[in-house]
Amino acid sequence: ENPESVPILPLQDLVIFPAMVAPLLVTTSSSTQLIDQVVSGNRLVGLVTQKNAEVENPAKGDLHKVGCLGRVLKMLKFPDESMRVLVQGLRRMKIGEYTQEEPYLVARIQVPQERVSDTAELVALMRHASKEFQKIIDASPNLPDELKMSASNLEDPSKLADLIAANLNITLTEKQKLLETFNVYERFGLLIEALEKELNVLQLGSEIQNRVNTALSKSQRDYFLREQLKQIQKELGESEGTSAEVGELRKRLEDAKLPEEAAKIARKEIERIEVMPPSSAEYTVSRSYLDWLLGMPWRVYTDDNLDLRRARAILDEDHYDMETIKERILEFLAVLKLKKDKQAPILCLAGPPGVGKTSLGRSIARALGRKFVRFSLGGLKDEAEIRGHRRTYVGALPGRIIQAVRKSNSANPVIMLDEIDKVGKDFRGDPSAALLEVLDPEQNSDFSDHYLEVPFDLSRVMFITTANWLDPIPAALRDRMEVLELRGYTELEKMRIANEFLLPHQRSEHGLKSKQITVPKTTISRVITAYTREAGVRNLEREIANICRKAARQIVEGKKTHITVLPKDLSQLLGPEKYDFEVAERTSIAGVATALAWTPVGGEILFIEASKMPGKGSMQLTGSLGEVMRESAHAALTYLKANANELHLPEGYFLRTDFHVHVPAGATPKDGPSAGVAMAAALASISLGKKVRGDVAMTGEISLRGKVLPVGGIKEKVMAAARAGIRLVLLPEKNIRDLEDIPPEVRKKLRFIPLRNVQDVLRHAIFDKSVASASRNHQPARPAPRVSAPRVAVAS
Repeated sequence: ENPESVPILPLQDLVIFPAMVAPLLVTTSSSTQLIDQVVSGNRLVGLVTQKNAEVENPAKGDLHKVGCLGRVLKMLKFPDESMRVLVQGLRRMKIGEYTQEEPYLVARIQVPQERVSDTAELVALMRHASKEFQKIIDASPNLPDELKMSASNLEDPSKLADLIAANLNITLTEKQKLLETFNVYERFGLLIEALEKELNVLQLGSEIQNRVNTALSKSQRDYFLREQLKQIQKELGESEGTSAEVGELRKRLEDAKLPEEAAKIARKEIERIEVMPPSSAEYTVSRSYLDWLLGMPWRVYTDDNLDLRRARAILDEDHYDMETIKERILEFLAVLKLKKDKQAPILCLAGPPGVGKTSLGRSIARALGRKFVRFSLGGLKDEAEIRGHRRTYVGALPGRIIQAVRKSNSANPVIMLDEIDKVGKDFRGDPSAALLEVLDPEQNSDFSDHYLEVPFDLSRVMFITTANWLDPIPAALRDRMEVLELRGYTELEKMRIANEFLLPHQRSEHGLKSKQITVPKTTISRVITAYTREAGVRNLEREIANICRKAARQIVEGKKTHITVLPKDLSQLLGPEKYDFEVAERTSIAGVATALAWTPVGGEILFIEASKMPGKGSMQLTGSLGEVMRESAHAALTYLKANANELHLPEGYFLRTDFHVHVPAGATPKDGPSAGVAMAAALASISLGKKVRGDVAMTGEISLRGKVLPVGGIKEKVMAAARAGIRLVLLPEKNIRDLEDIPPEVRKKLRFIPLRNVQDVLRHAIFDKSVASASRNHQPARPAPRVSAPRVAVAS
């Protein structure tokens, strides 16, 4: 019996016909309550399709007026409160008045009786529909053959029509219209129309597939799906969808003037994407590749500005001094003027931070009139960042070199590779090895990026690299570059740079005019000595910027209209002084010597502290010392033990005395041989109870025989001594020739004494000349000779 009212279960994307069995997933709380209620009762439910499938909680106005009375056959609950329900359609029903809306819909229904008389016309309609349906079953792989038997055995016209409608591949709107058609004759008319339409689509698909199969050979089977889609687009009149894009690519190919090899590859890629659907993943890969290939500046060169006077003016405008580098650039311009196809040099600017390496590269590009591109190599560990990724990888891109060339839109830009000494390596490869080809003038004329896979000429590109320290750079890579070292600035040079470059720039950056703020030279000098201690001028510029900010605030607040910054004002503007001349204070006791050290960021002074205590002749070393520095300390102690008599030390002194050598700061690792003479001086000082002179700093390696051996980094060490207020520098005799590189204003401030052996060290650092005695076992120590170094005072 048909009930008067039933709960209504909304269906989002499904139409249920009578006798149709279908699984449903129920997720909303109202529907799960409905199913629970129905299962515990007569299991009857109204299955009604929504007008809009996107509505999550449909109201009565969101449902069609005709649905299917159904029965819940099975129900399975899941832990997330959702249900899987199996329902069966029973009869068509019309929805009347809704009697309940919460927690779920309940409506009155009418179930019309279907009375059909078997006429000849109806029998003919049934046979025709059954025959067409069987053709569709044969042509469609998704419909099982059992449907043929079911359709042929049905004698009820209404049930046959519903069976066909339920399994036909038509839209929800068409299925709902068939469900709402109670008249069987009209229903068969709509059904036969849908059958013929579907059969035509299947036959057309079969023809397309046969046509494609005929055209395909065994070697072309991989392109089957694309060819099939191409034929479908042709039948639909959509085959010209990508023609405009392909035409644009062909025009770009003609305008790009690619080399023959690159043009051949580009034409092949264009032919490939012409037969690809735009939705294909390979289409996107090929299109991106063509964009890179056609976007490269093939044979596009920037005209060099060969005016030497203009280039010199630009270099002088941006940077002070640096004569060696400026001369090198002018020489290159002169040669380029005589020989147009001259390969660009590959320069390596090495020096401490803040001396202007990076900004110098930009100035060189401006002087040459070329495009400038910079990228940093610091921390780079993946070789593919240089050579590019293979196109087989998802998200592949060219390497940084090719990207830089394309960014400049020129085949002869200036490319700066910053921080080349900080390149790393891991399991992904060694970028330094990849750079060997890039920075080799004999190889980079046909550099092949892994992504482009086409040689690109880099021989006209001017590469400039920067480094703080040359040692980490592999020897093979260093050999390919012309190294130009940038030394640290002297105090006088910093004064000029601050007055001519930094102060005007910071005034402009902070909106100040020259009449609003005055910074005398004495103030700049005080900032340099008391607030910065560096080889470059980076921190100096920060302090000047700090002064300008404070001045700008005072002017804006109306406190002053003009500010003159005097040295006495610095403590208020910049805070307490950060550095002082502590050498004399630190060396005012026995056992402390001042050593000169080299670091990647410039020279430094080190204090070697030695202490003694009763013991058994052992020595303890602290201060994060490396192996070489430890060996220098042991060599110094061994020399003193061997020459205890010459030093007038008590017999057995070293057998009953322990030593402790410490080099502050303890947290900073230190290594190298150049502190050997300072360690010998510190140990001799503590043993003799005599202080090392406070105005003396020293450097040099010692041997067991007391010889003082040459060391490196003399220029940086001497400049560090000048910054620290040292007046007398002791250095190995063979390093006297290195003083030629010291600026004259620094050499004037210092006296230099050449050292041959440890006796010379002790004579000048601890003893008076009359105190030192000659060794009985060695040749008498002769007075140190005067050395003919320009503007260098050498004491005897």
